[in-house]
Amino acid sequence: MRVLERTFEADGAAAPITMLEALFRAHGWPCSTGSTELSGEIQGAWARYQFKGIWRSDDNVLQLLCLPDIRVPKDRRGAAFELLSLINEQVWLGHFDIWSQGSVLLYRNASMLGDDGMLSLLQAQALVDIAVEECDRFYPAFQFVLWGGKEPRDALDAAMVDAAGEA
Repeated sequence: MRVLERTFEADGAAAPITMLEALFRAHGWPCSTGSTELSGEIQGAWARYQFKGIWRSDDNVLQLLCLPDIRVPKDRRGAAFELLSLINEQVWLGHFDIWSQGSVLLYRNASMLGDDGMLSLLQAQALVDIAVEECDRFYPAFQFVLWGGKEPRDALDAAMVDAAGEA
């Protein structure tokens, strides 16, 4: 990570996909890039997450998607949407959603970058960290609702219990 910090020290920022790719490579996370998109994988606390960064230069917006590989079965869709609304009340940045195509759960966040359209190393690290932390934070609640049969409020309450220490 120190090498990455020195690499971007002079300018302090780079094109968003370039910066995300450098961040992924520095962490050893697999990724591939195009001119406007990065696709990669990050190991979270509960699962391996698919991660996408999509750059729209027309309006200087970087959209980040983090997918915990959870498919929502039709018979649990109502409970999943109720849980989403409860969870999204707790999320400060970004939100969770279920794509209508394929019923895939995802976390989505977008950032408007400045007029120069550059992303700093600290911004990139923070945005990626937030996405993974939010997926890790609520992963158990989705598991409780989708496979454990719990009611959404009960699942969220159970998932939000913070243990004192580690086992």
